This record gives sequence, C-alpha cells and structure tokens, in this order.
Amino acid sequence: MEILNQIIDAAKKSPAQIALAEADDPRVLQAAVRAQQAGVAAVTLVGESEKIQATAHSLALNIDELTIEDVHHSEHRAALVDALVQRRKHRGMTVEKAQEQLNDPLVFANMLVHCNKAQGVLSGAVYSTADVVRTALQLIGTAPGHDLVSSFFLMILDKPHHPCQRAVIFSDCALVVDPDEAQLATIATGAVQSAQKLLPEPPKVAMLSFSTAQSAQHPMVTKVIKATERVRAALPDVAVDGDVQFDAAIIPDIAQRKLKDSAVAGQANVFIFPDLNAGNIGYKIAERLGGAVAIGPLLQGLAKPANDLSRGCSAEDVFNVLAITSLQAQQQESP
Repeated sequence: MEILNQIIDAAKKSPAQIALAEADDPRVLQAAVRAQQAGVAAVTLVGESEKIQATAHSLALNIDELTIEDVHHSEHRAALVDALVQRRKHRGMTVEKAQEQLNDPLVFANMLVHCNKAQGVLSGAVYSTADVVRTALQLIGTAPGHDLVSSFFLMILDKPHHPCQRAVIFSDCALVVDPDEAQLATIATGAVQSAQKLLPEPPKVAMLSFSTAQSAQHPMVTKVIKATERVRAALPDVAVDGDVQFDAAIIPDIAQRKLKDSAVAGQANVFIFPDLNAGNIGYKIAERLGGAVAIGPLLQGLAKPANDLSRGCSAEDVFNVLAITSLQAQQQESP
C-alpha cells in the first residue's frame, strides 16, 4: 500500500504530539508503541497510569519513551480544569463539574489539544462515534469558516481486480445523515481539502447520484445538482462532476458514453455520497466485498485534528490512523 507508506514517511518528518484517550486498550497501546518507535508520532497516553502500566506489562511492551497523562494526578490538571470552565461556562460549567468531567480520558485528551499540550487526539476504539464527535465539537470546536463537521474514509484500492490502483476518498460515510444541498457542498469542499493533504494526485470530485447528467428527475437528484453548482463556485480550479453515477465516475469508457463533457472523465478520486445511507453502505461494500482497505472515519471541519476509530479496529488500523492524525497536525501547523 504505497499511499500508506508515503503518509507514514511524511509523518516522520515532523512527528506531532498525539493524545490517545484509550491508552489501556491493548490495540491502542500496541499501536502507540509502534508509532513512537517508528517516529511517526510523539504519543501521549491518557488514562489511569496503573491501568496503562498493567496493560503494557501484560503485553510485554516497553512504554518508557511515551508520555503518560494520568487523569487524576497530571501536573496539567488544574490548568485544564480552569480552561474547561472557561470553554463551557456558557453551558453552566463549574469547577466541580469540570473536576468530574476531567476524570474521563476522552474529555482530558481533548482538553490537552484545546490547551495546545497536544496537537491532535485519537479515540473510538472503545468510545462510540457519537461520544468522540460530540466531545471534539464541544472542546476543540470547528475550524474558522466551518459550521459542519463531517467525515471521510481513505480507501486503498490495491487489489488486482480493482479497475484503478490508487487511494481515493469516500465522504460522508459516518456522520451527516441527510445533508441538504449546502451541507453536501460543505462536505465536498472539506473532502477536497482532505484529498489535497493526503492524496498524491490533484482531487477530482464525483458528486454521486443514481442519475448521470440529469438522466433522472427527482428531488434527490436536484439536491446533488445544486450542491455541485455550489462546489464549482467555491472551487473553480477543481474538476467536479455531478450528478454522476459511480460507474461513470470511475470507469473512463463509461464516462465517455454517459458524460461526454466530463471534467473528471471517469478518473474521480473524491467520491461524495448524497446521504449517510449511501455512504455507509457504499464504503462497507467496497471494503467487505471489494477488498478495499478502509481507513477511518477521519473527521474534517474541526479546528485541530481529532479522529475516530471503529470499535472493531485492529492495532494496525490504530497505527495507520495515528500516522494520518500526526500528518494532519503537522500540515496544520506548517506556515
């Protein structure tokens, strides 16, 4: 998987400090040690020190080089309490409530990012996606100019049967259930930015539908067409097709027949699904039947990197997302 090797090599150039909120999970701890040793990230383990040490001992892992932030005894705890009160005082946050909430490693890890004591956060091996996203939204917040957080999967197409051998982006497959045309356009522009950071080729966008070039008339098609117009207006230098069916987006011969004036010409590498039903089903079919490697869900639209994991993830999955999170943080802080 050449694209993953490229991401890992890029992350090594300036490894970012990444906080892990599930540090006593064996998969997370194994990935953390590997990432630290490989120079992919500088890892901060967040949780209860005794539990983390016990997991490391059971796995015969040496974690001496990793930073441990004990949620109860960290030297940063007092500062994080003050910062959390300030961050959430409009929601009635008090010192007492902040003290209690910071016992939760997910809250603690996100506050480390908020207070610039870490550059990114990774969780979701144990926590639900809803908890991960809600905490990141509340404590890290959205990026300037963004009012929507969405997600994407980095899909690696590297099997002999794949019609194209490359990495592509699928969005949104995890968060926004039924985006309107403005939200769909925001998802697409966010995915383009993600592609520019992670893919080796310029983004070529397919705004997916069951229709190509208005071959069908339906409000669901109209939504995609109007969202496409918004994306083209916002990103005039990016190739965007929409409405377009998946086959015309990825097979040049089919694109030539169905969409002769296509800017993408069947070579899309950013696929925008019209709703969460299509996106979630689509990525899982590509992964489970098509043999694609699905990395994510990765979040876009936040002020600082905060990524999610599947609760069914492996240590390899955690390592890969750690590398991506480190690279995102590195790129965000580059002038």
